[in-house]
Amino acid sequence: MTAESPGLLGFGRSTWLKLAWALPLAILALAAVVLAARGIRALPDAQSFLADYPGTSPLPAGAPVGFPAWLAWQHGLNVFFLLFIVRSGWQIRTAGRPTAFWTRRNTGLVRTRRAPTRMGINAWLHLTVDLLWVVNGVLFYVLLFATGQWVRIVPVSWDIFPNAVSAALQYASLGWPVGDGWVNYNALQTLSYFSIVFVAAPLALATGIRLSPLWTSRRLSRLVPITATKVVHVGVMVFFLFFIVVHVTLVLATGALRNLNHMYAATSDDGWTGFWIFAASLVVMVLAWFAAGPRFLRAVASLGGTVTNR
Repeated sequence: MTAESPGLLGFGRSTWLKLAWALPLAILALAAVVLAARGIRALPDAQSFLADYPGTSPLPAGAPVGFPAWLAWQHGLNVFFLLFIVRSGWQIRTAGRPTAFWTRRNTGLVRTRRAPTRMGINAWLHLTVDLLWVVNGVLFYVLLFATGQWVRIVPVSWDIFPNAVSAALQYASLGWPVGDGWVNYNALQTLSYFSIVFVAAPLALATGIRLSPLWTSRRLSRLVPITATKVVHVGVMVFFLFFIVVHVTLVLATGALRNLNHMYAATSDDGWTGFWIFAASLVVMVLAWFAAGPRFLRAVASLGGTVTNR
């Protein structure tokens, strides 16, 4: 493999060298943030602010406590789908000309003069996983509002914002906000989850539809320029990746066993059930990652269309 040839994730050796230089710089930047945050927390005004806004906004009366089982498996499915959405999206941007193309079969049930839909195999995978993610998301929205769980991630008072600043300062100084996510998220978590569920996810769907090969409306294309749509779509992907990195880091740093039980076992204790479910899900994702090679994708894609080399 040459210095510029792509590796497993599509990065050349020179890119990995640049990332290696970035790692110590990132560590120094994080150390500077921690020192600065601790200096700010030592100020009298900051201590008074933290006393007035401890980092958590109260929930409305009757808000549900804990996490139902459906939320645990929804979370696991979302992680799985997002992994392959990001992977296939990255391959579309970096792989160059597709190694295979998928064309929808004409079943004869719908007569049209337009040419059949044709797309690269990576675009087919991206749209297929997107569809599964959207179906799962619709079910998530229905259950979220049907069970009242929405009040845990939708801001209901203006003090969410100063409390979010307070929580951010506490995180940055490595003095974790006091609270129990089983009962109530802190304000920064609430705003983060709200942004993911009600802002980033709908934006990803809307911009993805515009960029899809299935989009054929010339009139609407003038109203929704493709260049700006690409910028937003990639920006949403970066936001998802940033959220995942921070989320996973804090889950493991602020009480891994209890947090994993919340997320994967729908229980609130320090047992190992959530950890083993999480570990099993990682094994499944790794196996699926390596299984989703060209031969497997061609076999699955051919079930709903015709796969050709050009």
